[in-house]
Amino acid sequence: MFASSSLGAPLICIAALYCGQQFWFFGGYTLPTKSLLCLAQIVVLVVAVAVVAMKVVDEVVATRAVDEVVATRAVDEVEVEVEAEATAQAFEAGEAEDEVEGLQWRTPNQSIPAPNPEVTKVEDSFQSSLSAGGGLGGLSINAKFPHRPGYGTKGKKVILWANYFEMIPSPDLLLYRYNVRVQPDAIGKKLSQIVKLLLQLPAYSDFQDDIVTDFKSTLVSRRRLGPGTADWTIPYRAEGEDEPLARAQTYRIRVEETGTLTVSALMDYLTSTNVNAAYADKEPVLQALNIFLGHYAKSSPGIATVGSSKSFSLAQATPKLNLGAGLTALRGFFSSVRVATCRILVNVNVSHAAFYDAIRLDQLIQSYGQATQRNRVKLESFLKRVRVKVTHLAEKKNKSGQSVPRVKTIFGLAHKDDGYGLDHPPRVQIFGAGSKAVEFYRGDSPGAPSSSSAGQAAGTPGGKGKGKGKKGGAAGHGPDPTAPQSGKYISVWDFFERVHKRSIASSDLPVVNVGNRENPSYLPAEVCVVMPGQNSQAKLDPAQTQQMIRFAVRKPWENANSIVQEGLPTVGLLPQTNVKLGRFGVSVTARLITVPGRVLNEPKVKYKQDNFAQVRGGSWNMQGIKFNTGGTLHSWTYLMISMGNMPDAFSKDSLSSTVAQFHQALLNMGIHASPPRPGMRLMVSGPDDTSIETTLKNVPGDPKYARLVLVILPIAHTLLYNRIKHAGDVKVGVHTVCVVGSKFAKAQPQYFANVALKFNLKVGGINQLVDNTRLGIINEDKTMVVGVDVTHPSPGSASNAPSVAGMVASVDRWLGQWPADLRIQRSRKEMVSELDSMLKSRLHLWKTQGKHKTFPDNLLVYRDGVSEGQYSSVLDEELPLLRKACAELYPPPDTKKGLPRITIIIVGKRHHTRFYPTSASDADRSSNPQNGTVVDRGVTEARNWDFFLQSHTALQGTARPAHYYIVLDEIFTKQKIIPPFQNVADVLEDLTHSMCYLFGRATKAVSICPPAYYADIVCERARCYLSGLFDMSTPSATPAQSVAGGGGSTEAKTEDVLIHPDLRNTMFYI
Repeated sequence: MFASSSLGAPLICIAALYCGQQFWFFGGYTLPTKSLLCLAQIVVLVVAVAVVAMKVVDEVVATRAVDEVVATRAVDEVEVEVEAEATAQAFEAGEAEDEVEGLQWRTPNQSIPAPNPEVTKVEDSFQSSLSAGGGLGGLSINAKFPHRPGYGTKGKKVILWANYFEMIPSPDLLLYRYNVRVQPDAIGKKLSQIVKLLLQLPAYSDFQDDIVTDFKSTLVSRRRLGPGTADWTIPYRAEGEDEPLARAQTYRIRVEETGTLTVSALMDYLTSTNVNAAYADKEPVLQALNIFLGHYAKSSPGIATVGSSKSFSLAQATPKLNLGAGLTALRGFFSSVRVATCRILVNVNVSHAAFYDAIRLDQLIQSYGQATQRNRVKLESFLKRVRVKVTHLAEKKNKSGQSVPRVKTIFGLAHKDDGYGLDHPPRVQIFGAGSKAVEFYRGDSPGAPSSSSAGQAAGTPGGKGKGKGKKGGAAGHGPDPTAPQSGKYISVWDFFERVHKRSIASSDLPVVNVGNRENPSYLPAEVCVVMPGQNSQAKLDPAQTQQMIRFAVRKPWENANSIVQEGLPTVGLLPQTNVKLGRFGVSVTARLITVPGRVLNEPKVKYKQDNFAQVRGGSWNMQGIKFNTGGTLHSWTYLMISMGNMPDAFSKDSLSSTVAQFHQALLNMGIHASPPRPGMRLMVSGPDDTSIETTLKNVPGDPKYARLVLVILPIAHTLLYNRIKHAGDVKVGVHTVCVVGSKFAKAQPQYFANVALKFNLKVGGINQLVDNTRLGIINEDKTMVVGVDVTHPSPGSASNAPSVAGMVASVDRWLGQWPADLRIQRSRKEMVSELDSMLKSRLHLWKTQGKHKTFPDNLLVYRDGVSEGQYSSVLDEELPLLRKACAELYPPPDTKKGLPRITIIIVGKRHHTRFYPTSASDADRSSNPQNGTVVDRGVTEARNWDFFLQSHTALQGTARPAHYYIVLDEIFTKQKIIPPFQNVADVLEDLTHSMCYLFGRATKAVSICPPAYYADIVCERARCYLSGLFDMSTPSATPAQSVAGGGGSTEAKTEDVLIHPDLRNTMFYI
């Protein structure tokens, strides 16, 4: 099977193995089918065994993912790229495959292009300069973050493709940067149109090919537009209109030059080996180049853009999938200009997003209503800010004969308090009323427009109804009986029938308000058509999520091929389509770059009595092996929940028998579990049933020991799961592990083992260890490893939904137990406000639970969820809090010695860097790089200390490596390097990789190291406690949410996520 690029970069794909296939083309060598079929049988057997051994527990979790919300399966079992903009999340699901494919792009002479030797030369020269100056790993005069202390050397060397293209600017390219200020304020499409009108002024007519813009606040020109500052007054007119309307809003625009940027100076900086070299305009130049890159898509009518970096072609041939409920998934591309040693690069990656169907609005509403049981609260959220073209008025054309659509933006549905300040507010019978149940006040003469003091139907002849209204009118929902009545109320249905001769067929269908709350303007859905290319911010339902996953899961080489063949033209990197490339003197290589990588060895995974698991491809099984340290389960029972008409999976006798088998499985795996107490059956009316909390309160047990309840659910039910977790974790103080009855009833040994993984962690056990020689400084038992993350409200959350910070920390050198702490903080604030008190609680546990006499000498912090622009904020805002906590706890002699030493590593997951193997021998069974692949050259900067690590095996889709960026190091560069390591980079890369095998909920290496992973999980658990605030589409709320957000006014408090004292020092969140 061959795939070739029209750009001359042939893609040679190793053919998939399947029945009837004649041969494999394997790097030019043909293998006979018969041999391959034997090999295939072996591969299928090994993969099948591995999958059975690896799948991790079907505990119900409150995620927004996959069709069964059942479970946190083995993490990264399947990794796919799903980027519906509202959630910007990746979903993980699927099964193993038995095909092996390799990505090979070759030059015409069939050779893989070597990584750029000039880049390698500068990287090595910079390290030599750093070593000669004695600044290895330290800070230079101008650096805020530590210098790279060398490049890693361990592991098998490989060459990888990276999804980057080299951008080569003209050496004499100067960019003039201008700030654009618009008054009064405008946003979105209106602001974009105002900037377009600005560029149409005669003063800029000679600069059309020289200007690029973000269509918000910045212009970048390759020629100076004029001296100093220019002020303009522009009356607004819609796109396509020749003249502004009579009452058009006038905008004042100031264009102010903010500097000249020399791109060659950036290149000089990137190629310099001077340790103390600095370039203050690095970020401004990078921003200007990204504006240059994004201008093409934003100015092209056939391309829809999402945010500043994602582009989706609206052409008929664009890959798409109907998701149902009025949405369609499109495949597009992310693009961003980035810098690396010696060169400027453009990162391009495949992206997916959901868009509104460009159909009649009534059809969209009906399609959405069928999927949501006609929930009008959800419908209003779904339609808010959707742009529609009205069809009931005569077609309008400009002087060129082009049709000018009349476009309106939906504010919401009809509310009873619409126009509350008007003299004659509209009459709305119920929220979301139809055209016969919404009336507005109209003048007494036929065809007369509505007064500005009344609501109206949009499209009323003679006026737009944009007035502010007269104050002092009746506050009710009808006319003021004392006011003079020169007109009358008319329904939207009657108005359209009488004035527009349109009979609205579906009078019960909600009308939409295209005005605002103060001055509503109503339209029947039948006269509106959804404008194309509008990204949906709505949260996907489980069925849509599953379809999005299927659409997005592709082989790595398929994504790479799409990036080159479709990505380049879509994002404007071809001179044939983007004329500004030539005008600005910028060229872009049409082939992905190659970079050097290394595959680190897997650590040994150790269980009880020094039994080592057989690790292959980052995975292993526990057959015949017991947990390293079995926890003690003094008191536990089981609770079967029945609900509605759903059948129970068990009878009383069969449930007792199955639980007895499960108890034996716990014993076999090394958990010291007492026999379960008699179980219970609870019939609930729904997730709001208060008997759930009451039943958990009455669970018997010794108060000295934590209690545990195995909860058997009738189905995977997110709201029920949230209620159980909130009751158990916060209110009652009893561990809960949820399973789905139909799965638990099968009594499969592997399923029982998966559930046992969580049981053991919850009761203080340690599931597995790694060879202590791979843990370096941690093995000295003087280093506490900390994980920190923050979760934020997502689209669809309540306006008063908070952000929640989570912290986990190890208690000893075994890295098996990670108790957690949670805090509520201001919405969307990334820096953790109460980091000091959170750390102090973890340090106390180091001494008490970890049985240490002193506090740790070192704090190794893995900080999750921080964007590149916030790296400095971690040092400016969070580091002082860490030091404050330590100063308050550590004795003066320790603080005088500089203890504790702190290293902070940012863990990045939401980046777009991907790597592809260049030969089949370096690929895993899903055509991704092998697990343990690390890249610290080629796409990094010599002055920074960071690396990409793909520690896991993704069974489908394109594997996403984790990005580790060191913003502070007081630990590793001060340690003596012990063989087999050659430098500090080797030490940290190997340590981080080894920790990925210690994630206790899986028998496989995971994609990010456990402290960051656990911090992410505990933040997700907090979302369960506050589910009504974080997911307003849910019809019920957890107790905390009903207090914190029931009325939409009371703010959530830390008490709402404060774990019960009986569970506070455990891994309750697993």
